[in-house]
Amino acid sequence: MPFYNPKELINWINTSTDRLKINGCIMRFFHIEMFPHTMTASPKQEFLRGIKDCSPMLIGLLPWAIILGVQGGQKGMSWLEMMLMTGMNFAGGSEFAAVDLWTHPLPILLIAGVTFMINSRHILMGAAYAPYMKNAPMKKVLPSLFFMCDESWALGLAEAQKRKAAGLGGFNFAYYGSTCFIMYTTWILFASIGAAVGPMFGDVAAWGFGMAFPAVFLVIMRGLWKSFSAVRPWFVSLIVAAITCLSIDGPWYVPAGALSGLLTAYLLGAQE
Repeated sequence: MPFYNPKELINWINTSTDRLKINGCIMRFFHIEMFPHTMTASPKQEFLRGIKDCSPMLIGLLPWAIILGVQGGQKGMSWLEMMLMTGMNFAGGSEFAAVDLWTHPLPILLIAGVTFMINSRHILMGAAYAPYMKNAPMKKVLPSLFFMCDESWALGLAEAQKRKAAGLGGFNFAYYGSTCFIMYTTWILFASIGAAVGPMFGDVAAWGFGMAFPAVFLVIMRGLWKSFSAVRPWFVSLIVAAITCLSIDGPWYVPAGALSGLLTAYLLGAQE
């Protein structure tokens, strides 16, 4: 059908029964342009994309892993003990606490209790993944949660939210798995190296590497930022954790911050 002016074309689109087909073609076109990786990428391509996305975070991860290893080596830990601890626990905050408590004989119950309290935040992190993993088999879910760390969790959650916005179901295990892989292997390797060379160094904290890890968390928070109202539970958690840290000895500020943030999110959600 020929059109001699734009008005005829517009009228035809608005009145024709074929407009649904046209709109569908337009939506599919823009959907592919906006989310090309989710439509055509293979699992291998998604795996490589995950490595690429998490690579900048290694700038903060590497010195922190070395500091953990050096401090462990100065406490008498061997590189093998460091490798086993970081491989079986894989949670930086609790590992630093364990190294700080590392004496002979080992206070095993104390280290286990402190580790549990510090790692309690993973309960909330896993709950955030529940809507996206609810239809996945447990043989995929359980290993994914075991290898989860703060950085891979943030990247995986952001990817899941993008897929949801694009109208795609399921969790991108290939993308998430690659972020876990690179974080896990890098952390264990450089922490073990740090433990092996630790006795050769003095106070590594004086080198200023300690700022690298907080900088990574600031980047993560910025990437997940939507609006102030959405992050109100974060600020409540921060304030409660800071007050608890200043007033009570021990790592009680971790569960206090986590529980206060969870309660705030629940109350705000009930009001809305």
